[in-house]
Amino acid sequence: MIFPDMYVKNAYELPYKEMYERGFRGIIFDIDNTVALDNGPADDRCRKLFKDLEAMGYKTMIVSNNDEPRVKSFADDVGSDYVFKAAKPSKKGYFEALKKMGLKKDRVFLAGDQIFTDILGAKRSGIFAVMVGKLNWKERPHIYLKRILEVPIMAAYFLINIFRK
Repeated sequence: MIFPDMYVKNAYELPYKEMYERGFRGIIFDIDNTVALDNGPADDRCRKLFKDLEAMGYKTMIVSNNDEPRVKSFADDVGSDYVFKAAKPSKKGYFEALKKMGLKKDRVFLAGDQIFTDILGAKRSGIFAVMVGKLNWKERPHIYLKRILEVPIMAAYFLINIFRK
């Protein structure tokens, strides 16, 4: 099933301290609409997040389907390592990230905003998947099509979680 393991309103409201206490030591982030606006640069809030996570003891990794210039400049700005052209939802980029971090998959979680790339790739790789709400509704046209397909999946996810409580 491609349901996320957890959902939070946005990446800035994720309970990072609780996740650390649960034993997670690495975080794989998507960029666009996860920690930055679609195709936008890192802002002060984003740089602070990565700095705080490093101080907490986390290793961070940017895993993106974008080309290297976009991913490298963003990762350099926030002080993180990266994997570009990850071909998400392929396992390839996730396994490369785990290797670079030197962590096993049960010690790492993903924070991403798309079911069919971020979440599906993490789930296929055995990585705990946190779906974060997108930062902005303004996105490239091909992303809108995926968002339409995400609606019934997320509706089912929320219904199931309502009845679990």
